[in-house]
Amino acid sequence: MERWKGRVALVTGASVGIGAAVARALVQQGMRVVGCARNVDKIEKLAAECQSAGYSGTLIPYKCDLSNEEEILSMFSAIKTLHKGVDVCINNAGLAHNEPLLSGKTEGWRNMIDVNVLALSICTREAYKSMKERNVDDGHIININSMGGHRVVASADEHFYCATKYAVTALTEGIRQELREANTHIRATCISPGIVETEFAFRHHNSDPEKAAAVYESMKCLKAEDIASAVTFVLGAPPHVQIGDVQMRPVDQVL
Repeated sequence: MERWKGRVALVTGASVGIGAAVARALVQQGMRVVGCARNVDKIEKLAAECQSAGYSGTLIPYKCDLSNEEEILSMFSAIKTLHKGVDVCINNAGLAHNEPLLSGKTEGWRNMIDVNVLALSICTREAYKSMKERNVDDGHIININSMGGHRVVASADEHFYCATKYAVTALTEGIRQELREANTHIRATCISPGIVETEFAFRHHNSDPEKAAAVYESMKCLKAEDIASAVTFVLGAPPHVQIGDVQMRPVDQVL
């Protein structure tokens, strides 16, 4: 991770859960991290904690609604002005709604596509543009995917969400191929965790908190810090090593 000290990383969805853990880990490694979310109060608190802990990097909160392309483009423009550009892009933001394929609301489907698929694609495109215009040839794009992007969960509430994560699997491989065609050494990686104990299930099952709690009580789940460790492992790999996908799940998770 030594070569990343002082360089700029963007982490989307950095206010809680995996995003916050990744942002903290990268700041600890000496990076300048732009952490974005719709609400930056928690990111501001995390930035103060990182500073108090004496971490060598810095965390810069940025308010951005990732379902709005104009706000994403404005964020990248601000990063260019203030920090020259993005060297590492961590597409972490994602969400799920209980909207089955046969009875779900279009609004929920569209929101999942906007955040899980389109925002990821827009951030990737803009990060690549930033790297290319500054002749950065060793940048990294890391998509936080899901085991749901590799198998369909037998639950109607999860089916559309899984479809968006299958898209992330395909997009990551497509990005890798296009980067090779562009003769660049910028790398693209997917990290696909199983059940991680965060606020995710409580947001997903917001009308049934007992169901959400049961998800995490059924086994010893992964922690957000486990995913952050995977991110630093991927970033720390030698420049000639392309890690395509990291699939990780709790030992007791069946699927």
